[in-house]
Amino acid sequence: MTIGKDLTPKLQKLVLRVEDDLRIRLDEDPELKVRWQSEHAAALRAERTSSAWVSWRDDRITQAAVGWVLTTVFLRFCEDNALLSKVWIAGPGARRQEAFDAENAYFRAHPENTWREWILEGITHLQSFPATTGLVDDHAALWQVSPSGAMAKEILDFWRATDEAGVPLYDFQDSELSTRFLGDLYQDLSEYAKKTFALLQTPDFVEEFILDQTLTPALAERPLEGFKLIDPTCGSGHFLLGGFQRLLDAWSTKAPNMETRERVQKALNAIHGVDLNPFAVAIARFRLTIAALRATGELNLERAPDFSFHLVAGDSLLYGRADRPFEQEGFDLDAQMSGFAYSVEDRELLETILAENQYDVVVGNPPYITVKDKTLNERYRKLYKTCKGQYALSIPFMERFFRLAKFGSEKQIAGWTGQITSNSFMKREFGSKIIEDYLTRQDLRLVADTSGAYIPGHGTPTVILVGKHQHPVSQTLRAVLGVQGEPGRPEDPTAGLVWRAITEHIDMPGHDDQWVSVADLPRRRLATHPWSLTGGGAVTLLQEIEVGSVEPLSSVVADIGFMTVTREDEAYLLGAPKLARRGVSPRLRKRIAAGSDIRDWANRSEQTALCTYDEEGHPVIDSASSRILWPMKQHLMNRRALSGTQAEQGLEWWEYSQLSKKRYTADQLLVFAFVATHNHFTLTDRGTLFIRSAPVIRLPEGASEDEHLALLGVLNSSTACFWLKQNSYPKGGDPIGNDGARVSQQPWSDRYEFTGTTLQDFPLPSVLPLGRGRYLDALAQSVAAASPSLVVESAPPTVAVLSDAQKLTQSLLGQMVAAQEELDWETYRLYGLVDEDLTYTGTSLPEITPGQRAFEIMLARRIANGTSDSTWFTRHSSTPLVEIPVEWPAEYRALVQRRIDAIESNPSIRLLEKPEFKRRWATEPWKTQQEKALRGWLLDRLEDRSLWFDAQDRPVARSISQLADMVSRDADLVSVLALWESTVDVDVTKALTKLLTDEAVPYLAAQRLKDSGLRKREAWEETWELQRREDAGEDVGKIPVPPKYATADFRKASWWQARGKLDVPKERFILYPDAGRSTDPTLLLGWAGWDHVQQFLVLATVMDERIAEGADDSQLVPLVAGMAEVLPWVKQWHADLDPTFGMSMADFCSAQSEERMIQLNVSTTDLKAWRPATITRGRRAVKENA
Repeated sequence: MTIGKDLTPKLQKLVLRVEDDLRIRLDEDPELKVRWQSEHAAALRAERTSSAWVSWRDDRITQAAVGWVLTTVFLRFCEDNALLSKVWIAGPGARRQEAFDAENAYFRAHPENTWREWILEGITHLQSFPATTGLVDDHAALWQVSPSGAMAKEILDFWRATDEAGVPLYDFQDSELSTRFLGDLYQDLSEYAKKTFALLQTPDFVEEFILDQTLTPALAERPLEGFKLIDPTCGSGHFLLGGFQRLLDAWSTKAPNMETRERVQKALNAIHGVDLNPFAVAIARFRLTIAALRATGELNLERAPDFSFHLVAGDSLLYGRADRPFEQEGFDLDAQMSGFAYSVEDRELLETILAENQYDVVVGNPPYITVKDKTLNERYRKLYKTCKGQYALSIPFMERFFRLAKFGSEKQIAGWTGQITSNSFMKREFGSKIIEDYLTRQDLRLVADTSGAYIPGHGTPTVILVGKHQHPVSQTLRAVLGVQGEPGRPEDPTAGLVWRAITEHIDMPGHDDQWVSVADLPRRRLATHPWSLTGGGAVTLLQEIEVGSVEPLSSVVADIGFMTVTREDEAYLLGAPKLARRGVSPRLRKRIAAGSDIRDWANRSEQTALCTYDEEGHPVIDSASSRILWPMKQHLMNRRALSGTQAEQGLEWWEYSQLSKKRYTADQLLVFAFVATHNHFTLTDRGTLFIRSAPVIRLPEGASEDEHLALLGVLNSSTACFWLKQNSYPKGGDPIGNDGARVSQQPWSDRYEFTGTTLQDFPLPSVLPLGRGRYLDALAQSVAAASPSLVVESAPPTVAVLSDAQKLTQSLLGQMVAAQEELDWETYRLYGLVDEDLTYTGTSLPEITPGQRAFEIMLARRIANGTSDSTWFTRHSSTPLVEIPVEWPAEYRALVQRRIDAIESNPSIRLLEKPEFKRRWATEPWKTQQEKALRGWLLDRLEDRSLWFDAQDRPVARSISQLADMVSRDADLVSVLALWESTVDVDVTKALTKLLTDEAVPYLAAQRLKDSGLRKREAWEETWELQRREDAGEDVGKIPVPPKYATADFRKASWWQARGKLDVPKERFILYPDAGRSTDPTLLLGWAGWDHVQQFLVLATVMDERIAEGADDSQLVPLVAGMAEVLPWVKQWHADLDPTFGMSMADFCSAQSEERMIQLNVSTTDLKAWRPATITRGRRAVKENA
């Protein structure tokens, strides 16, 4: 088989081209489009989706496109391996010409047909034989819509391509008939489907391990006849293939004299699979077909037996009876779906296969993603009582796996379940119900922490769960606890150190090594949430910390949680420049911080948000804010908190999704980073907003600043970091390798999710480190005051001023590093982890830099003797030192040596003094901070109104050369521009081009969006039109929520960064591509602060200027398209009489737009169809054989 690694990426591109073709085909077939729209409407009514038409349509288009491409893959595999007597596309040797001859003969007989019908000839052939008819039955996705004849020809040409020597690029010949490559195609054939369906194939070694733990014991305790196995998330069929082979072997042992075909069918009878993704099921069916064919010894599908398969596409969480052994209620889920089923679903078969309490083994690798579709999210929540909060799909599937298995009773042996799933439920809040209310009533047999194992494709930390569907029968269960993750990328993942430690010692309770600990844990230890599956000395240290504490954090605070949750941050976090230029009231502009802004005792945020509340937390909005948010109204209305949508909560559509008034109005709060590699807490006063990623701690009313600072000290300690990491969910870090494995390069770079629920249980010592907390807080405030962003606010910045600020900052940071070390070592004593005082008692604590701390000196020594690497130092730009610095005071040098001695002798201190728990001081380089500050200063000055309006106060576009001429007359601007460019004699035009190019976004959607983005824009425009009609008093029914944009929808990365998922214009300037004077090659720009009328007038002015220069119509059409695009907003916001112009600008602009369309002889359709010229790149030609 020679298909090469490039087959999948090339097929990905082919699928995208087929999608584009199918989209056109759908639009050109009114009857088919109406049928699709009717099915979409029925799906909405049946609560199977909440997707808008465009999103739903594109999902179906993808399924159909993949279906067509995948079916040709099946045909090619069959052709090259002579599994069929005929050929349609190509084949090895003489069969290739045979395919061409057959095609020519077909077209001589059917000249009216296209290449689409020729491919359908092959598909019809598959339908005509029992072994293959299921691949292309009535439920196959390819029947939803067919490609054009031209696209069918392109598909054929793809498979017939040869290299320069005439050798076919793709050869599927394989004497073993291996279909493993189809698993790779399944996962990566469509990037859209990969994200939508969470496509992820399970590595063979993981599948084999889980089958060893489930199928093997299940077969040992029950009859083979009637045995049934299911994977309800079967994907491309790894578990099904593995189970089939094992069951076939079992039948060969049990009935060696039975006819081979009968044994094969008996094994197939036991195998059941379901998947939401239709093409996953098609691949699984094909792979099982080939496996069964090979097992019979028959090498021709046309002569193969009429194999019976139990595979079907559908939603495993919705179909089937839901008889719950532990609950009184029993109901048919299908009855709730009002009889609705998608065309790719076989309703009757789904009901049969997904009937509960029937399987001896249930295995799989369920999806871990959260449910983006709000309707389905709520549906699953109602059906599976273990779903809590913002649950992941691992929760309902965990429950579903057990419910599909036979429930153990006197009449039947309990079924086994085995799954590799995300471990997020173990520590995230949504996992409490599944752990405490469900798993405690199941007979869990094995819980194996696989988060440290190198498992290709599994970027999410995982755990393997094995159990039986019955009440627990013992007081213990086997657990594999993680100690250390895989240190590097193994050449063979099956030989990874952690994976081998798991598989080789799974049956050895009491085993403890560098990688895992194996133990029979009391069930009560896993009866409450959260779970901690950490081995080694971590458990002992946790117990020591608990012993050294007197009360949990919850006993001294009022509450911990979110201040604000917008659920659409991009709609509100617009930045000060945007809010100012759009005229938003200053009282509605507030500083806002995210978790990433909370670092090293400080809030580093420089972001400003639109705040729709007054100082007391009452909702308030002005007209400018309303206009900003109106285009996103449907997204904002449909935000859903746990307590419901905006309307269900009694909130205005423009409010935040959640606001805690008590936290919003608190005088002081402690704030922390929700996701970070280490613990970061800071003290804040009233006046700053904090979004979901920066939860807050509110103390009881009347609490003093010292009470806040005392808590701040202990929470920022290395002891707190250790405790939090043991009880929090690890989100991963910098991955090793490029095959998607989760294992990260360095444990200290792993990010964790620190929740308020977890933090409530943090154990506090009897005495808190108030002095250290107060001192470090003061230092952090001084560092913030010396930052470049604040320095440039007071006066035009100079080299001297910035240099002084840098020196001060370096000194302050040195003091902070030293003070943090004192805090950490004081905290060890406060918890009783050390008996002696290992803090500095001298008169002047020396400044130290990262790289000079006790644990770093020990790390440097290990690097020197070759037992560790230097990544910690290189990543943090610090220098490893093997000796204690001689310039330190003797008393401090002696203290550091005593600390080193304590690390070496005390296991608990040795664990705490690891990089994973020590502050990284990963500050943004001064050079970067300075560049950002200077850039911001310059851009603010370049937004001055005088640059963008003429003497008559009319808006005017400027080229960069024109701007350069104006800027050159401003000494401050020129001096700061030179400072930003790090030069004395600055080229103003060149510098402005560099500065402004990425700050401007094209005025026209077609210029900034690719076709995929324009399709989404179409949905947005439909929604806006319905909103306008609704605002006018018309009853338009339910308005669809338009799809969000993605990076791939934009033509340039900087435009995506300026606009984001909601296409919110946050750019400072407007770009007019190819619209400038022919004599001026520099960019033509406008100001983003213009209202819609001013934008329209500028386009009209630019057009008139180009006409005066004799520009071609081709240069004028996009300008008129821009006028047409902005016109609906002019009509919406400027319909009244304008006192400046003495007329309605909506009427004036409408007339102007129509007049200019007539002038260029273009229609609205022509304007919408306009696209910028495509720049093509040359590449080596691939020979196409026809």
